[in-house]
Amino acid sequence: MTDSARAASRAEPAPGTRAPLSVIDLLAFVCELFAFASLAVWGFASWPLPWNIVAGIGAPVLAILVWALFVSPRAVLAVHPFVRALVELLVYASATIAWWSLGYAWIGLIFGIVAVTIGVIAGRRRLA
Repeated sequence: MTDSARAASRAEPAPGTRAPLSVIDLLAFVCELFAFASLAVWGFASWPLPWNIVAGIGAPVLAILVWALFVSPRAVLAVHPFVRALVELLVYASATIAWWSLGYAWIGLIFGIVAVTIGVIAGRRRLA
């Protein structure tokens, strides 16, 4: 199949609309939410009062801010795809390390493997 035939076979969304969401897109969104929730749990559980409130709210807010700046579909700053992947990996690694520091290494390991796998698949789809 030639490149022009492949391009014609793909349904391009109409101007002003989005492509339909796929299962990978939904799984990537669930991984994002789990990473942010993991950082909140870590912040509230790892620190004594009143620092647990600061860390429990501040850690996910900082991660969401970084995500919105570099990784989100409507990112504020347009960066190279590899920088985008690095920022995404750092957010996932932060959530994994948070689970490890809470004493739940298996949750962190499983989340890290799932999140990176879905991130690689989603990233390859974006570059295709």
